[in-house]
Amino acid sequence: MNDRYDVVIAGAGPAGGQCARDLAARGYDVVVLETEAEDEFPRQSNKSTAGTFPSMMASFGVPDDVVMQYTDSVVLESPTDYYVRDQPGAVLEFADFKRFLVEDSREDGAEYRFDARVTGPIMENGEIVGVEYNGDEEVYGEIVIDATGPSAPLAKKLGVSDLERENHAIGIEYEFEGIDVDRPGFADLHDAMMLRLDHEIAPGGYSWIFHTGEDTAKVGLCYIQNDYHKQYAKDGYTIDDYLEHWLETDPRFDDAEPIEGKQHRGSAHIQMPGKMHTDRFMAIGDTVPTVDPLWGEGIHTCMKSGRAAAATADSCLKHGGLEPNAENLEVYETLWHRDVAPNVRNRQLMTKLLYLAENERYDELMADLNRLDDDTLAKANNGNFRAIRKLLGVRDVPMLAKFAKRELL
Repeated sequence: MNDRYDVVIAGAGPAGGQCARDLAARGYDVVVLETEAEDEFPRQSNKSTAGTFPSMMASFGVPDDVVMQYTDSVVLESPTDYYVRDQPGAVLEFADFKRFLVEDSREDGAEYRFDARVTGPIMENGEIVGVEYNGDEEVYGEIVIDATGPSAPLAKKLGVSDLERENHAIGIEYEFEGIDVDRPGFADLHDAMMLRLDHEIAPGGYSWIFHTGEDTAKVGLCYIQNDYHKQYAKDGYTIDDYLEHWLETDPRFDDAEPIEGKQHRGSAHIQMPGKMHTDRFMAIGDTVPTVDPLWGEGIHTCMKSGRAAAATADSCLKHGGLEPNAENLEVYETLWHRDVAPNVRNRQLMTKLLYLAENERYDELMADLNRLDDDTLAKANNGNFRAIRKLLGVRDVPMLAKFAKRELL
């Protein structure tokens, strides 16, 4: 078995798989280490609502056969109101999508080692030169990439990852059948992806219903376990309790039943990214915190970060070119801030303001969105400060003061 490659990637999720696709297509020797066994992949790591938009599908050549349902609209709900925007989208079968990335990159020569749990970096002269996995096995590369998500076994040991517990978001999702997607009094959720802002259901977070065809949908919620959550949380409630509460109180679920084997849990961090690379090393995907304040859509950002890392590796390795030291890998962070998550600081602000708002403000937000032009929400979500200001007014002064106090403490 070969033990030396141009690039070693830890993690076969959307970021790692796409990075391998791009590098293999350029002719590089690349190996991907994945914790799960191949015959189980991606059972344990199948942790995404997998809602995305046509821009991702087109940019990365994703085939139709991994799509569960194409959607026509996105919906925002508050406790008593809703907002509908015409926006084509797609709900992916996440397991099929991840397997597609593996097989497509394999066709171009990428190697995958499944049942390979990364345990740490191999260091020489203060630089990473390879990866240890399964305790005593080793593989070496000119460049090493961590795409393992929040676990970040390489990034943490290299001092690149600094994921803070107070920014740790947890999520739970079930797939159901028997859902009433056009219940009177609610938005029509046929061919729609819906996010709900309601502290009774997801204190300090949001919940969702993504239609997957006929009377089936992905249903879940997530929140960050910090002060924003605790302010609205019910004593003793776990995330499972909140989901059960929603199922019991929302009439759209009166006849709903979970689909066997379709329960998923996941986690991510919502915080400002810090360092993303060092000598011979880059961190991609959810190993680097990325936010989408409203839609929670992380697949596209993960794919773009994988592509940015592949382009950076190519710039160093082609024709035996540049030494892949920290200075020459700096282009990755430049591409990340330009293409993966532009205006990340403003988007982080938008996220925290959403989590801090009260339920009554969510109802007012729906009225505001229905009054304003359709581009306002999209621009605010992308970090456009003028659009964010449009959504804020005199009524938000107490919330902004509370936000400023918390951020300065």
